[in-house]
Amino acid sequence: MRNSSRKAKSTKLQNLVRAKILKAFPHLKKRDVDTAKEGQSGPDIILSRIARRLVPYNFEVKAQNRMKTVYNYYKQASKKTKLEPIVVMKANGRDPLVVMDLDHFFTLIK
Repeated sequence: MRNSSRKAKSTKLQNLVRAKILKAFPHLKKRDVDTAKEGQSGPDIILSRIARRLVPYNFEVKAQNRMKTVYNYYKQASKKTKLEPIVVMKANGRDPLVVMDLDHFFTLIK
């Protein structure tokens, strides 16, 4: 994949997360939620002081195909159920993590 395509894919996902935050909290203004520039250190979604009170999360946005296995786990959790699929995963020596659908996440934090 070309570097410009990789940057565009990442930027598109950052903009999606930004839009979902603004939709979930309509009283926030566009200036309260920004995206990091390419190569900028720190969080990928930059929140104002007000936005951090409403959304107390530090977003690291990754758009990579290397996470295919996690998607397989998520697909397995969604089979034959009407319940919301959740993946709980843990690597040796690491804390457990939870993987869920982005829209479901924003429904929970509204």
